Amino acid sequence: MNAAPTRPLACNIRRVGSTALLAELGSLDEVLALRAALQQRTPCGVGELVAAARTLLVTYEPAATEHEKLAREVRRRAEELSGALPRAVPGHTELIIPVRYDGPDLDDVAERTGLSVAEVIARHTAPRYTVAFAGFAPGFGYLHGTDPALRLPRRAEPRTEVPAGAVAVASEFTGVYPRPSPGGWQLLGTTSLTLWDERLDPPALLVPGRTVRLRAVSR
Repeated sequence: MNAAPTRPLACNIRRVGSTALLAELGSLDEVLALRAALQQRTPCGVGELVAAARTLLVTYEPAATEHEKLAREVRRRAEELSGALPRAVPGHTELIIPVRYDGPDLDDVAERTGLSVAEVIARHTAPRYTVAFAGFAPGFGYLHGTDPALRLPRRAEPRTEVPAGAVAVASEFTGVYPRPSPGGWQLLGTTSLTLWDERLDPPALLVPGRTVRLRAVSR
């Protein structure tokens, strides 16, 4: 759902070397909205738009634009977002991820949230998620939109190995492990979908800006 702030977005701009600037914003929703706006109408000379939890890195070609000119344009775009905040970047089809809710932490998450297992599954599959940014491992996307009732901290003791396809929650995010790796997120289920394949272009299914739905399946 789109948010509606009562004042223009506060956007602080920092120079990052000679080919990038960093826009600092107040929330992840604001970062995603600004990224979507710049993606829809990309300023001259802009290259990559790399989102993080509270910042947006904007790379640019110095031969095509100047830092101060681009900084003014980014601030102006942020000010235009004082109404509804779109999060998704156009051009990406919505991805459906089938999830078998068989994770080892599912019962514990239900107990800690005061919900039944069925309610945990219903709340986890209800949102329309957005891939906010990527990190941790190739193909790992941080899915924004997790129900507030399911926003639990990471495990006190991380597992030494989490299987590929594990679907998990931690803090405000949902994630899917693209390959076996250590991890401390709360494991709710698994998917058979391959999220990272180096033979594809791009190799990751969870690219920033893409919208995602989770669908509960029995097998």
